[in-house]
Amino acid sequence: MPASARSRFRAHAKLKLREEDADDSALSSRAANPKLSKAKAKAQDQRHTASLIERVSELQMMLYAQRKQQVLLVLQGMDTAGKDGTVRTMFSMINPMGIRAVAFRQPTDIELAHDYLWRVHQQVPVKGEIAIFNRSHYEDVLITKVQGWIDGRECRRRYAQIRDFERMLAENGTVIIKVFLHISREEQRQRLQERLDDPNKQWKFNPTDLAQREKWDDYQRAYEQAIRATDAEHAPWYVVPANSKTHRNLVIAAILLETLTAMKLNFPAPDPALTAITVD
Repeated sequence: MPASARSRFRAHAKLKLREEDADDSALSSRAANPKLSKAKAKAQDQRHTASLIERVSELQMMLYAQRKQQVLLVLQGMDTAGKDGTVRTMFSMINPMGIRAVAFRQPTDIELAHDYLWRVHQQVPVKGEIAIFNRSHYEDVLITKVQGWIDGRECRRRYAQIRDFERMLAENGTVIIKVFLHISREEQRQRLQERLDDPNKQWKFNPTDLAQREKWDDYQRAYEQAIRATDAEHAPWYVVPANSKTHRNLVIAAILLETLTAMKLNFPAPDPALTAITVD
């Protein structure tokens, strides 16, 4: 895996979400060897992802043992983009100690009585922990703007507040990774239809998904604006092609591994006083 996954998928200042980019498979085995069949390439990519996650697991244990820093992984994307699937794949093989997934759903009455960042701040990772936000504080800019509940002025004000919030987290030891799972409109159509056609998946279907789908273009523009307004060196955005679930997992595993590696993690130094102790 090249050491440039973070630079390859880092959002840029003039970000434009294009449908064709959702099919990008730059890190796949088939991109490196076009002669591979799809089945063989998929199997290779899955093995590669598993090896990356194994290394992530080793570094996560060091992070947990040190308890000096913490990691926040934010997952955003349209309905069916694969947020749940990413969490399952990335963290099912990692020791649950020091890992916590948070799904932000419709705010409760108590949460609505506070500012929109109140419930988010309560869920940020503690020292030694990796927290995964399945949706996040960005919902309070994206949905509210597209639905017309806030105007452009309030939207810009919230961007500024989010920038301040994330800078504060970073200055207090939180390493932030923000991922937008980029799928195409056609891919979403297929995934929604699969949910309807499979009795075991119909529980995932929400009729409101169709209403939100009608505003696809509005959401794409809202995501572009949000990503451009809040990308920062201490809180970078990565736009990950997600039409291929296998390639999506490979990219996110690479980004996470590169980020943890850059943190220079190690187990705490041994205590000399303990080496003389003999357990009877």
